[in-house]
Amino acid sequence: MQADTYPSSPRVVIIGCGSWGTALATVLSHSASNITLIGRNPEVITDINSAHRNERYLPGAELDPSITASEDLAVACEADLILFVVPSSATRATAEHLATLKLKPQAILMACSKGIERGSGHRMSEIISEILPAHQLSVLSGPNHAEEVSRGLATTTVIGSRDEEARSYLQRLFTSPAFRSYTSTDLTGMEWGGAIKNVFAIASGIATGLGLGDNATAGLVTRGLAEMIRLGTALGGRPDTFIGLSGVGDLIATCYSHHSRNFRAGICIGKGHTVAQTLDEVGMVVEGIPNCQSIYEVARSTGVRTPLIDAVHSVLYEDKPAAEVLQELLTRAPRPETES
Repeated sequence: MQADTYPSSPRVVIIGCGSWGTALATVLSHSASNITLIGRNPEVITDINSAHRNERYLPGAELDPSITASEDLAVACEADLILFVVPSSATRATAEHLATLKLKPQAILMACSKGIERGSGHRMSEIISEILPAHQLSVLSGPNHAEEVSRGLATTTVIGSRDEEARSYLQRLFTSPAFRSYTSTDLTGMEWGGAIKNVFAIASGIATGLGLGDNATAGLVTRGLAEMIRLGTALGGRPDTFIGLSGVGDLIATCYSHHSRNFRAGICIGKGHTVAQTLDEVGMVVEGIPNCQSIYEVARSTGVRTPLIDAVHSVLYEDKPAAEVLQELLTRAPRPETES
């Protein structure tokens, strides 16, 4: 399909009324003819439709009147572009529901959630393509905090697709004076980078919660990048993807920012809170917690050495004290910084 056969001003459906789904609606409001957010919370839907706000998930953001919300997923039948912005654990069920509907044959599907399915080890785009194989597939990932995107602050992201025309088309839709999009063909690297960095953001938060300084955090983030590249390339990603926006860019933004739920969750855990207490305090999905388990399992199956992922897993799922785990990391056998 040629780029000029896609509608210049598409109808967009965004599945997920959370902060990121709402922020992406604001990005697309300049290029889409119609945008519908799909959600489950009646109060959020009413707020979007009546007040043009989403105070539950994105307080203070004013939404364009062209952005509406609905509980009815059947609205997706009229969409030219469908964004998956649900928790990663809900991606399969969402795709299965869409598969029962009569979508437009040319509708593009875009994975915007960052996670790995437990058991299968599949990336979000792999799940979607497995269930809806006839549709053009794409991925969006990068250092993108919803709070800043919704305020029109300068942001960069990566659009991934293996189809040249689709990449060009989506790049145009997702580019504005404040939102700059780059393109990639490496969906594998983009999605593994986006998922793995959430685990390291929890580790960074734990270090902050324990009262460690900038030196410790810088070391942790740098070694996390090395681990991301080691595991991600073993799983088929390209090394240059991990040193780009969807890799190290996302890693930096997530490991240092209080906008990051994963970072905030790590701080709570570092201060001695349980995982259950932490989730209650954050109040929204913390993707790094369930995905730490799925990523840990994939890493073990590949045989790749992942000491930081292992450490976070031991804190979250083996009830090891964070301070003890940190001491174990620091007292491991010395080794060269780079691997031959």
